[in-house]
Amino acid sequence: MSILQLLLLLFVAGVCGSLGQSLAGFSRGGCLVSIALGFVGALVGTWLARLLGLPAIFTLHIEGESFPVVWSILGSTLFVALLGLIQRRSRKAD
Repeated sequence: MSILQLLLLLFVAGVCGSLGQSLAGFSRGGCLVSIALGFVGALVGTWLARLLGLPAIFTLHIEGESFPVVWSILGSTLFVALLGLIQRRSRKAD
């Protein structure tokens, strides 16, 4: 994988992570957090899709690497919503 392909993959993950944050209505951090959320969302979303027997809807293939865009957005939305609930509960306890 070349540097350009890695940057493209990071860009796609960042866009998916930021869309997930927007859908969840909870935003913390900047570009690096969005990239991390995109990758975590891809893991969570793909795991849920396999668990429920759902097909890959929109997958980008970048030099032999595939990135599940729709599952990444949905997975990052669920992950960010869960983080938001945990943080709200811990703030109420203080």
